[in-house]
Amino acid sequence: MTKELDRRVVQQASPAKKTRRSLKEVSEPNTDQPTRWVRLRLIPIWLRIIVVLLIFGIATIAGLIVGYSIIGDGATSDVLKGDTWQHLLNIINGKE
Repeated sequence: MTKELDRRVVQQASPAKKTRRSLKEVSEPNTDQPTRWVRLRLIPIWLRIIVVLLIFGIATIAGLIVGYSIIGDGATSDVLKGDTWQHLLNIINGKE
């Protein structure tokens, strides 16, 4: 009984190996090296970095606007002015 099962397992496993070999031989007829997968990147790495930096900048500006205008009761356009930040730095450094 076990010999019969062993034969069935070998018979079931052998067509898959033959199929893989035949596909490999069709794609690469003269090479004995294993097939290597090539990863195709749809979005290049340099573009990913730029997109992440843009998202980071937009999130930072949005957070400043929400914090300064909604939470802090300031004007929305004042958060992007240099005078506002100079005033905050003067307060932090103890000049005012």
